[in-house]
Amino acid sequence: MRAEIQTIVTEIEKSLTLLAQRMDWETAPHRLEEFNAWVEDPNLWDDPDAAQKLMKDRQALVDAMGAYEAIKQELSDQQEMIEMGEMEDDAEIVTEAEEALKALKVTAAAKELEALLNGEADANDTFLEINSGAGGTEACDWAAMLARMYVRWAERKGYKVELQSESAGEEVGIKSASYKISGHNAYGWLKSESGVHRLVRISPFDSAAKRHTSFTSVKVYPVVDDNIEIEVNPADIRIDTYRSSGAGGQHVNTTDSAVRITHAPTGIVTTSSEKSQHQNRDIAMKALKSRLYQMELDKRSALVNEVHENAGDAGWGNQIRSYVLQPYQMVKDLRTAYETSDTKGVLDGDLDGFMGATLAMDVSGKSRADANAED
Repeated sequence: MRAEIQTIVTEIEKSLTLLAQRMDWETAPHRLEEFNAWVEDPNLWDDPDAAQKLMKDRQALVDAMGAYEAIKQELSDQQEMIEMGEMEDDAEIVTEAEEALKALKVTAAAKELEALLNGEADANDTFLEINSGAGGTEACDWAAMLARMYVRWAERKGYKVELQSESAGEEVGIKSASYKISGHNAYGWLKSESGVHRLVRISPFDSAAKRHTSFTSVKVYPVVDDNIEIEVNPADIRIDTYRSSGAGGQHVNTTDSAVRITHAPTGIVTTSSEKSQHQNRDIAMKALKSRLYQMELDKRSALVNEVHENAGDAGWGNQIRSYVLQPYQMVKDLRTAYETSDTKGVLDGDLDGFMGATLAMDVSGKSRADANAED
């Protein structure tokens, strides 16, 4: 086996070792047996919330075990193919197996990064808020582009995306939008996206075809489940109802169904505009608790603090990532120095490289300055 391929095999084996450690492979089968026993309990669904969490935890374990076993088996299969090809002097078989190992290395590295999502709320669903900043009409259009980018990313992951609220721009795009994104590790992946995103392009709204710079802020908060206690004093909140806007229907805008909750001590405002006012109260309150919980996480985590402090106002000097479409094509994260010229792919939701680089920086303990110094 060539030295290059042996190095790839060694890297895959290291990824497997980390995956085994993260899931505690020796006890995993026993834990799965316990989950399966609970699933068969006829009283399981007497408490729907607890049942859903149990099913979610069980599926996470099943997925982790399945990924580990699949990578391990694929590694063994391709090593055997190389040995067979070398014995039979069949260069084509050897080449195919080597290419398969290179692809497996990428898969194993991605699973290794995902295994590092072990923060207190990383596995939770998440709220994603997008707010246009400096740039007027341009910023509203940019906010809509970012919303599309994140929806595409979530769909690629197989996550469920629910629009919680949206405020349209005066001419185009959106002033703001809030989404709930549901799926295993949704918050863990998306938390690195909090901050200001900067766009440079030739404006489609400028008859002189000049370059414009626009800013939009993104904020990400974990959905708080029953395992995380967040107390909200009723005296600290104001609940307002208003008419929700939207397309279609004979009775649109005839009832005050949308809900806005304002938390006086922090100034946090959350909204929801589904059909049911009761449902909206529940959604808006969960969003408020999630934001309060995020504030507590910020206090405990120096890295998250840095990210949110860097978010600041959506304008010059506060961006975490630049998307340059003119005069050249480049998307660059200013925290990790990770970059790509595939701007179309990024805007279509190809974000795992950026998220993975930030996660790896978090684990390695490198700062934003360290990353930029290496660039």
